[in-house]
Amino acid sequence: MDRCGGDACIRDTRITVWGLVALQHQGASDLDIISAIPGLTAVDLDAAWEYEAANRAEIDQAIRDNELGDESFVE
Repeated sequence: MDRCGGDACIRDTRITVWGLVALQHQGASDLDIISAIPGLTAVDLDAAWEYEAANRAEIDQAIRDNELGDESFVE
């Protein structure tokens, strides 16, 4: 869990679940997100959405921390 400050990531990448959820909240469709992020698949997004549904408070907090520029946030 040393990757991305311990935030949930897609497979062995630095693509965070909270980052994908934030894109979705901004109105990006799954196709928009897949098109914008090389190597990301529909299966990856399904896993991200499932993780977010099961860990909503964690993901919401990570999004808030990023928006506020939380000092503990690690890119």
